[in-house]
Amino acid sequence: PEGEFSAVSAGYLHACGLLESGEIACWGRGSFGRTDAPEGVFTQVSSGTTHSCAVREGGQAVCWGMNNYGQSDAPSGVFAQVSAGAWHSCGLRESGVVECWGDGEYDQSNPSPGNYIAVSAGMRHSCALSSMSTSCWGRRDERPLEAIALPATSGVVTDIPRGEGGTPTPAPTPTPTPTPTTYTAVSAGAAHTCGLRSIGTIDCWGSNTYNQVSNAPSGTFTAISAGTNHACALNSAGAVSCWGRNHHNQAPTTPRTGPYTAISAGGDHTCGLLSTGASDCWGRSAGNRLAAQTGTFSALDAGQAHTCGRRSTGAVVCWGLGGQGRTAVTAGTYTAVSAGGAHTCAITSSGSIVCWGDDVYNQAPTTPRTGPYTAVSAGGSHTCALRSAGTIDCWGRSANDRANPPTGAFTALSVGGSHACALNSAGTIACWGLDTSNQAPATRSP
Repeated sequence: PEGEFSAVSAGYLHACGLLESGEIACWGRGSFGRTDAPEGVFTQVSSGTTHSCAVREGGQAVCWGMNNYGQSDAPSGVFAQVSAGAWHSCGLRESGVVECWGDGEYDQSNPSPGNYIAVSAGMRHSCALSSMSTSCWGRRDERPLEAIALPATSGVVTDIPRGEGGTPTPAPTPTPTPTPTTYTAVSAGAAHTCGLRSIGTIDCWGSNTYNQVSNAPSGTFTAISAGTNHACALNSAGAVSCWGRNHHNQAPTTPRTGPYTAISAGGDHTCGLLSTGASDCWGRSAGNRLAAQTGTFSALDAGQAHTCGRRSTGAVVCWGLGGQGRTAVTAGTYTAVSAGGAHTCAITSSGSIVCWGDDVYNQAPTTPRTGPYTAVSAGGSHTCALRSAGTIDCWGRSANDRANPPTGAFTALSVGGSHACALNSAGTIACWGLDTSNQAPATRSP
């Protein structure tokens, strides 16, 4: 079909693609309804033998097509990823737990317990990847050890025979081949920056006035967010650890257990998205920035003194210090939102960007920017966005070249107080803007 796609998945006699708009288009043999994709906005799609599954923007899994084994009866709740196999399906919960449904003749729908970061359903077996190993279950002759690739970090392959009456036999512990570490995420604060390595550890650089660089915790994490003078990280159990300036308890020394699915560090406050979809904020309460919000959200972003949340319907709600119109949301349906110093920007379903709030440097222009864009990040007095082609576009205050991004294609970006950083497909980071504390090196490798 026509259009611009962000992902594609080929099944047996059909295929489905995820359009830039978030809608799904399927083509090929249409028997059993396998090409009858549901309406709505989605984040991921997977095609199996005679059915397909997808994850809605709010995290709900939905499947369509043949359902003779219940492979299209997706359970309720929030998923991060879903995979359609032959006659069964598997989904990865936000907590890291894998859940499968459909045909279970060979226990291919009976996942090994553990915390995972990805799952794939095959013919009569399934495999899941954790931060340290790969685990498979189901029919053994379809999952030989030599066909299972180890991740870059050290670990073992867990290969447990199931459904064949045998005694579980641990696999030998191979010696992995070392591979270079990369970054998987980056977050820019006021004058410091933090990156998340592919092995899950944290690397921070720049200003260390409040130990926001040197006090980064050890261990492995799944997400990171740098605020004005503090930072927070989320681990696979859903707990949040913070460090740096803590004069308003925005970076408590005791981890918050949640469980949370996302974290965002702001100026003097921090907000987390609970696994229930509810918002939870802590730190400085002035300006109503810790106000309890009704309903649930699919994403949150904390700015300097305000926070904005996006609901699964696409509606955006902002709260906190409301001066200069930063919380006066422009009505519309959005796919992403970012709260900055005193302005906010959001991406519409068509890929254009709408901003509101302080516009003294044209960081929040009244005329929408057309794009199409796939990500946006609002900083102190400038804004940057990622185009669908991977190039970066910045506007607003231009001092210190903060609105002059590097050329090339990138996969993610984050704008701080007076600098910004972006992640490329090779897993390295490029930064630009004010660099008084080495918070914005031109290149950064783990």
